[in-house]
Amino acid sequence: MFGSHLSIAGGLHNALIDAQRLGMDCVQIFTKNQRQWRIPPLTDEQIDLWQQHQRETKINHVVSHDSYLINLASPDDQAWKKSIALFREELFRCEALGIPDLVAHPGAHMKSGEPAGLKRIAKALDQLHKDLPGLNVVTCLEVTAGQGTSLGARFEHLGQIIDAVKDPDRLGACLDTAHLLEAGYDLTSAAGCRDTLKQFDQTVGLDRVRVLHINDSKTPRGSRVDRHDHIGKGHVSLDAFGVIVKHPRFRKVPKILETPKADAPDGRPWDTVNLELLRSLAGIKPKRTPRQRPAKIANTKTQKTKPKPHAKT
Repeated sequence: MFGSHLSIAGGLHNALIDAQRLGMDCVQIFTKNQRQWRIPPLTDEQIDLWQQHQRETKINHVVSHDSYLINLASPDDQAWKKSIALFREELFRCEALGIPDLVAHPGAHMKSGEPAGLKRIAKALDQLHKDLPGLNVVTCLEVTAGQGTSLGARFEHLGQIIDAVKDPDRLGACLDTAHLLEAGYDLTSAAGCRDTLKQFDQTVGLDRVRVLHINDSKTPRGSRVDRHDHIGKGHVSLDAFGVIVKHPRFRKVPKILETPKADAPDGRPWDTVNLELLRSLAGIKPKRTPRQRPAKIANTKTQKTKPKPHAKT
């Protein structure tokens, strides 16, 4: 399954329309403005439009990414509680929309030290799991580039968080190819990539991987600087990408681009160019895309709708 992170400008359902237009199998979205701490709760109308467009576009594999404002490792109590409240809202929104996976950067310890930061994250997740029993959404901890005091650049970080929480079944993992290379893992060759995946399997488990972010890196191996590039244009080898997209464990795992948008030199959207290359590496024939953008499903009801329950802040 191949897709990209797409905009929700004008409505959540517009990401589904664009995903279909671009010939994608899956899509990743923010379920809210990721730059804002507070946002109105989802309405019945928004949820209905989302569900209608999922049926129309047949884009049934959707991933969400949480807000970059969230820091579950923060040593500051006020910021930590604020982050927990926003993450709770993220989980609520995914549940309401039927999105099974919420990708999250573990957090930054802000000079409190790695052990303290990892403990803080596990404590926050335990609180969220206690507050939200029965939710089907899985939090997918993402491997990071290790910029600044960010946690998650070492596989051991994810393993320690999963081992520390009381309900580890509610946690999964997200591997980002750019982040892996930037954190120091070897994605410069097929052999290096296979060894990296073996290390992850031994530390966390490949069965935990529920989302893949397929990005090239503008910065070299071990830079610890997070800069995404188009496939084949950066420091991740095409052979490494080939290993990942053809890996049997990842056959049904959503593979999401987070590369720059706009148009490629040949006039096509960069997402189209990148996905075509990835599918060729996976041995998949080019996917034909619809010629016309599908019409949006009209909302014939004008009656007011009641908002869905949302998290208290």
